[in-house]
Amino acid sequence: MEENRLITAPIPGLIREIAVPVSIGMLFNTLYNVVDTWFAGMVSTEALAALGVSLPVFIIMVSFGSGLGIGAKALIGDALGRGDKNAASEYAVQTIGFSLCLSLLLTVLGLKFSPFLFRVMGAEESWLPICLEYMDILFYSAPLFFFVYMLTAFLNALGLTRIFRNFLIIGFCLNVILDPWFIFGGAGVPAMGVSGIALATVLVQAVGVVYLGGRVRQTGLIRPGAWRHWRPAPPAWKNIAMQGLPAGLNTMSIALGVFLIAHFTGQFGKTALAAYGVGMRVEQIVLLPVIGLNTTVLTLTAQNFGAGKPERVRAVLKISLWWGGWIMAAGTAAVWFGAPFFMKIFSDDPEVIAIGIGYLRVDAFVLYAYVILFVSVAGLQGLRRPIFPLWIGLGRQIIAPWAVFHVIVNIWGKGISGIWWGIFGITWAAALITWFYARHAAASIPAPGVPPLPVTAAPRHTRENEP
Repeated sequence: MEENRLITAPIPGLIREIAVPVSIGMLFNTLYNVVDTWFAGMVSTEALAALGVSLPVFIIMVSFGSGLGIGAKALIGDALGRGDKNAASEYAVQTIGFSLCLSLLLTVLGLKFSPFLFRVMGAEESWLPICLEYMDILFYSAPLFFFVYMLTAFLNALGLTRIFRNFLIIGFCLNVILDPWFIFGGAGVPAMGVSGIALATVLVQAVGVVYLGGRVRQTGLIRPGAWRHWRPAPPAWKNIAMQGLPAGLNTMSIALGVFLIAHFTGQFGKTALAAYGVGMRVEQIVLLPVIGLNTTVLTLTAQNFGAGKPERVRAVLKISLWWGGWIMAAGTAAVWFGAPFFMKIFSDDPEVIAIGIGYLRVDAFVLYAYVILFVSVAGLQGLRRPIFPLWIGLGRQIIAPWAVFHVIVNIWGKGISGIWWGIFGITWAAALITWFYARHAAASIPAPGVPPLPVTAAPRHTRENEP
């Protein structure tokens, strides 16, 4: 591996180098999902509904892979920052073993309980088999999804985000070709309907494992002989679980939060629900330019924390917030003034447009709060403090919305705008609390010269409980 620039090079340049490819990649990931939805609509309304109902179940599955990836970045980044390449290598091997076992467990649980989950979410018996047909293929392929997350985490821990960007672009292009081919058949391939969408995704993930795995091998992260340590090491698995599972649960809480908001919004009718759905799509698109700050802050924080450079950790947080602020200033203006235009792109219903404009003009002033959350949560994860973000996530996505929206809708009897302002207040409160905690955590990093973490395959020390 080359000399570690992530603990020496100027931070602004590193942020650009890491964040921009991630944001571009996420754009193509969004387009990938749009392609699936578009072709599902060509199959049937039931197929489109099946994909919509399957999304939360799929998010539950991949949230654990995402969480383990976050944990791997934190642990490997810390080891690399300390210059302990052996520990980084052994953590990579242990993470692959952990993710394989967890993905197989989720395969078994998913196949057993997905019919129940689909019925709870409103799937009708007439098209429930389509849901199962789609998700069963993905459940059987869970190890592929997890391996992609792990390999990406290894590359991100090294600051090599362009490789994953390239995979997402390749995956999008492959999906455009494979979806119609597998759905409608041709060239010796039978028409598979909605199963074809799932199989196309599985094939793309398999390509990702080969491509990303080859690039990880080229980095030298997994050192010669490291595979001798493939057997589960309980201390390593404990650290991986302590860092990764809270992050995965935090990701899962986001999906639960969307359902909770949709539940209360739905009390105002289907037009309100449709308006919220469109508003969410606009919000996700506007946030794409700053989504790369998550990976950037976590990677740089973990490496410089491990290297004993607290001043660089604090600089990463400060500069990332400054950059995100400038970008979201433009985003806020675009959403506020462009709300009518954006709504008319997705709907021609005057009532949906009117409600959506109201949502977007409140949401415009929530955008920077999301940036604060992105930076603060990623910083805490890089400092190996994943528990606080989990509690904030549960509070912001589930506990506070349920209480606040219940009061606004059922007790005060306020209109739909009350929910929009409730989101505003909850998000800003969570952002400020998380930022103050992250700033305190960054300020309390031990000065250089403190004893390093033990040089083992699985350091037993964790800084989660340090003041």
